[in-house]
Amino acid sequence: MRSQLGIAAVVAAVLCGLVATAAPAQAGVATRYATQQLNWRQCAADEVNLPAGADPTKLLAGLQCATFTTPRDWDHPGQGPDLTIAVSRLAATGTATASLITNPGGPGGAGRFFPVALTGQAALREHQDVIGMDARGTGKSTTVDCGEDGSSFAKLDPQNRDPGNLNKILDGIAGFARACQQHAGALLPYIDTYQTVRDIDLLRTLLGRPTINWVGYSAGTWMGAHYAQTFPQHTGRFVLDSNTEFTGTWQDSFGLQPIGIERRWREDLVPWLAKYDADYHLGATADAVYATYQSIRAALGRTPLDLGGGVTYGPFDLDLAILAATEATGEWKALAATVGNARTATDPAASEQARAAARAAIKAVIPPVDSNAGPQVATEYAVRCNDTRYVGGDRASLIRLSQRYIDAGLPLWGAAQLEQPCAFWPSHPKPLPTVNGKGVPPVLMVQGERDPVTPIEGARAAHARFQNSRLITVTGAGNHGQYCLDQNPALDAIVDNYLVNGVVPADQSIPGSPLPTP
Repeated sequence: MRSQLGIAAVVAAVLCGLVATAAPAQAGVATRYATQQLNWRQCAADEVNLPAGADPTKLLAGLQCATFTTPRDWDHPGQGPDLTIAVSRLAATGTATASLITNPGGPGGAGRFFPVALTGQAALREHQDVIGMDARGTGKSTTVDCGEDGSSFAKLDPQNRDPGNLNKILDGIAGFARACQQHAGALLPYIDTYQTVRDIDLLRTLLGRPTINWVGYSAGTWMGAHYAQTFPQHTGRFVLDSNTEFTGTWQDSFGLQPIGIERRWREDLVPWLAKYDADYHLGATADAVYATYQSIRAALGRTPLDLGGGVTYGPFDLDLAILAATEATGEWKALAATVGNARTATDPAASEQARAAARAAIKAVIPPVDSNAGPQVATEYAVRCNDTRYVGGDRASLIRLSQRYIDAGLPLWGAAQLEQPCAFWPSHPKPLPTVNGKGVPPVLMVQGERDPVTPIEGARAAHARFQNSRLITVTGAGNHGQYCLDQNPALDAIVDNYLVNGVVPADQSIPGSPLPTP
């Protein structure tokens, strides 16, 4: 749930850098699928998942939309209803000789909007169409929905180790998994990597390309690596940015998140808040800032804030705000304000007027409900749980797992590791290839050294196991998503040279962008 690129990052990235031969289809693809036409038209605002308040006239300029039909089950085309896949195109500014498919991650992130992130990449766009895709299950494609988005357990604090509280959380998780099976119906087992990479290859055929290029972020690195391993003959220039441990399992990748998140919080964000104590008044040292956070968290645990309109704000809400800020330095100032407001709102010595203003300020920055949240959450867990079985998933094991993270000094996201819907999921995984890079053309991996949600440990492991991969480590960088999204011209030049000219760089490290100032 914590690997998809935030849509706000895509909007910011719009400012970044301000006819092919017939393609062979997959063996056995029915003619009625492989001979479809992509009827491109200007995207309407209701055809993409735009961020709240976005100006569709500006953001959708030049973005074209189309749809195609794909089998529900690639092993048995024609059995069961076909699915609709929604795609987009930012057409090349010159003659298009290649297509670059983008993936924002998730898994389950709607990607039809994502090509706008590369609007300003002039050299890249000269001869490449940039393609977006809402994967099966999400966005404007055929969707699945669990009937709930996990809110039944999301307000409960996993750091509260009272057995009754932990059992309530586990009851909510198990109920969510059951709801997915009941509500999503017969389609749910077919929302996985096995089926999606074949949808992508059908898209390649319909685009008329013998090979495709790729820029995938976060969980898009998993999908990109699996496509490349499954269809090496159709793999062009692939960029995998902010990497999952795609040579292992989803459980391996998500299990690393508590390490990366705690590191970014305690070693980077907390000291930054202390450095600017004159602005934020949360403590002059890292220890003092962390003590302030713990005090606020304890107060919220005793009495959650009533923000009005049925909205409450408890300790786990504060943790989720911190978690979101670890992914993007552009959110650090806003987080500092939220922590300060939470301190005022929980301070009995503050005036009621001050506490009311602080509560209102906290409520004002709570993200609006995403209209795609239901399908996105359902697709994420369908992919994760259908791809690989969860190991060690009885209730006692999940409680012990989360406690081990806490005991290791990783409470911020480690305590929440008992929240594993896949432990309650009736998984029957399709066979996925051994992802080791054998037979795959050179793949370029890009990794922020301090990335919290796809930590460097996973990227290094995947790089070591995936033959012919190259790894660009961006030192000091912690934003989730680097190429074009983090205002790093040196990095963008290396990646563009690979995507445009086919120049495969050597493994190397380059400096990241500086931290913000108040």
